[in-house]
Amino acid sequence: MEQLQAFPLVAIILAIAAVAGLVAVRLRQPLIVAFIGVGILVGPAGTGWVDADSTIELLARMGIAILLFLVGLRLDLHLIRSTGPVALATGLGQVVFTSVFGYLIAIALGMDSVTALYVAVALTFSSTIIIVKLLSDKRELDQLHGRIAVGFLIVQDIVVVLVMIALTAFGQPTSDNLSVSIAVTLGKGLGLLVGIGVLMRYVLPWLLHHIARSQELLVLFGVAYAVSVAAFSEWLGFSSEVGAFLAGVSLAPTAYRDALGARLVSLRDFLLLFFFLDLGAKLEFSNATQQITEAVVFSVFVLVGNPLIVIVIMSAMRYPVRVGFLAGLTVAQISEFSLILAALGLSLGHITNATVSLITVVGLITIGGSTYLIMYSHQIYQRIHRWIAFFERTRTKPDEPHDAGADTDVILYGLGRFGSHLADRLTRTGHRVLAIDFDPHTIATTDGTGAAAVFGSAEDVHFLEHLPLAGARVVISTIPVRETNLVLLRNLRHHQYNGTIVLTAHSRHDTDQLRAAGADIVLEPFTTAATTIADALHQLIVTGEHPPRDDRRGPR
Repeated sequence: MEQLQAFPLVAIILAIAAVAGLVAVRLRQPLIVAFIGVGILVGPAGTGWVDADSTIELLARMGIAILLFLVGLRLDLHLIRSTGPVALATGLGQVVFTSVFGYLIAIALGMDSVTALYVAVALTFSSTIIIVKLLSDKRELDQLHGRIAVGFLIVQDIVVVLVMIALTAFGQPTSDNLSVSIAVTLGKGLGLLVGIGVLMRYVLPWLLHHIARSQELLVLFGVAYAVSVAAFSEWLGFSSEVGAFLAGVSLAPTAYRDALGARLVSLRDFLLLFFFLDLGAKLEFSNATQQITEAVVFSVFVLVGNPLIVIVIMSAMRYPVRVGFLAGLTVAQISEFSLILAALGLSLGHITNATVSLITVVGLITIGGSTYLIMYSHQIYQRIHRWIAFFERTRTKPDEPHDAGADTDVILYGLGRFGSHLADRLTRTGHRVLAIDFDPHTIATTDGTGAAAVFGSAEDVHFLEHLPLAGARVVISTIPVRETNLVLLRNLRHHQYNGTIVLTAHSRHDTDQLRAAGADIVLEPFTTAATTIADALHQLIVTGEHPPRDDRRGPR
């Protein structure tokens, strides 16, 4: 691209990308798919407007640096702890099993060991950005499978950064004395970490306190700091991605990380456009027939194999198949990190452009396919649940509530934020509550509610046989999922339960459907909380009197 042509050409490419993005949004596809497609269109395989020497490559590297900076900035280890060992076990287990099986498939397809290893590792990582966006749109981030999915996606992000560190540290040509080269590499890495630690302890808190007085200056500092540490890391022999990630980690403990992260998201998304354009422009289709065959094989493995791996791991940890299936669909695609890893391998000379093209095509197929799988996950599960029911482990060793027996007044499903508060209030008023939840971590850590807690699923019709339905006057579900409540209601009627059935809904539409299905009472916690708070505020505004205080809390 000549300098005089750069500005109008970038303008044309941005206009094409905007149109392609509009089409992708209408098709309910992530913009990644549209941007890579535009890259193919304007690259050597299409119009030839963009080549390897394009200034777009510089913007692409900036986008990767900002992406890794934000990953480090928002690294939330507390989320992994809050979802219990399942996030760590599922995240690491899926990475290991996918890598092993992917490597064996690649070898069977005739690839050499290094190429097979890169392809196998690329298949293991899923897109945190895409998954969080899709789950947020479906309002499932706070549901159990959503929290578990985000937890093991964070584990994957950590693993991919460690892989990039290892590749850049030991992937460069070394001298004849291997031990000296390793010692020098480790020394450089330790020095980089010590330097970052000194900045975190003595410099950054003081500096940010003064910089944050201007929001514009805060954003400029964030970009400058991320790029500077990335450049210094590259100068030491590591990748710029590693430096950008460490720059984000160093700012994560500060009070300004949320404000900085929120302001850089738009810049990240804009600059990543150029990374995907650059990636699409570099694709090679010299042996398209063989690549398409390989891409289909690997795509089927990712779309089907990865969810099955997650289902098996979570089933072994006694999570219901439904939760494992919904969480497993979130790993049925490869991520932008897979493409970054492939680009890194190409820059190190480990793989060829053809391999990068193969990984990119797999990305296009799996990202596009998994988007629809996640959007229609509940409908898909209803159609295939009988075929994966043999993975169910919750029935093999049921937690039978022997001690509760006929002494149970209330059976309560769901020990989330609303359910745990409700169980606590009911037990304080003298009612005997048997609480049921299908998160083993919640059951193991439940305390303070005064209720007996056992592991079980609201959708398991056989589990009802172990419950003291004859003595319970009320069955309550605090689970705000309409499909789950309808299944529970149907199963209770099947067991001829004659007590009061109380279900929970978060929308007027769900409330109407649950009442039409036969629920005696439908709780609307957010509506109730809003009414109570509005009445209290009205009293304060009109009379100036504060409402009486007690220890009650509304749903949060």
